[in-house]
Amino acid sequence: MPKGHIDVHHHFFPTELAKIKEINFAEIGFQSPKENFPWTPEVSLKFMDQTGIDTAILSLPALGSGTVSEENRALARERNMQMARFRDERPTRFGFFATMPFLQDVQGALIEIKYALDVLQADGVAISSSYGEGSEAKYIGDKLYEPFWAELHSRKAVVFLHGNQTPSSTPYPDTTLGLPIVEVPNETFKAASHLVVTGTKRKYPDIKIILSHMGGSTPFLSVRVARLSHYMGCPLSPEEILEDFKSFYFDTALSAHETTLTAIQSFITPDHLLFGTDFPAVNREITSWYTKHLEDFFADSKDKYEDIAYRNALRLFPRLRTQD
Repeated sequence: MPKGHIDVHHHFFPTELAKIKEINFAEIGFQSPKENFPWTPEVSLKFMDQTGIDTAILSLPALGSGTVSEENRALARERNMQMARFRDERPTRFGFFATMPFLQDVQGALIEIKYALDVLQADGVAISSSYGEGSEAKYIGDKLYEPFWAELHSRKAVVFLHGNQTPSSTPYPDTTLGLPIVEVPNETFKAASHLVVTGTKRKYPDIKIILSHMGGSTPFLSVRVARLSHYMGCPLSPEEILEDFKSFYFDTALSAHETTLTAIQSFITPDHLLFGTDFPAVNREITSWYTKHLEDFFADSKDKYEDIAYRNALRLFPRLRTQD
């Protein structure tokens, strides 16, 4: 059993993205660390060894755009086979969340769920907060995706939900406040809210959904949804809405601080908080800053820290319990 950390928020950059040196700053307002690219598993393993991470669950950065096509299905399959190969080469160090074809292709997603979970033995499925662009975009609780959720529910699957890089109607407000900083966390909250108010979260309770970045603004704005969405016609009571929000899992990536940890502790049960870093999208210095705040916050409670660091993840991913 691991004695360090299980990182549930750790990104994989596939072959076609491996040569990226930096994300387009002008477009989304963020630069990836040059030392982490081109990314290979060895880049992550070095980071993991330096920071006490036993296992990283790989996932593709959230991509909410695409086409309904055989080419898109083939691309998802290729990416999942790559991650499976990295896992097979080092089964104690890597797991992976399967990436889906563009989700408007619901049939393609169902095919990929079966292949990824049954054949490749993925640890779960990764999704974006929404799919499509502009007025054509659909959030993840849309009726279109009902068969997708039903299939995952039948399997009691784990789902990793990451906010999309959706721009607002105005440019990001400052060069230091790009989309990953101010928009992605709110997209996670919007997706979680959509799953709750549409009744999807309640209808499929056996799916374990992890919200990235501690749910973004979810712990703070859920009470706003609870009363005002009920007032606007959501058939769930405010208490039921809050109950469903609290049933999500949350990771600590780029979010652990005394302020946020105090809030999340008052919001969810201790077993629903998981460790995450967001590497390699950020560098070791940044991840260590957040991990230090996590360690300091639980300095007087070793058991609580170890629950977050790895025990809660072991409950979600039984495969890891059997690894040497």
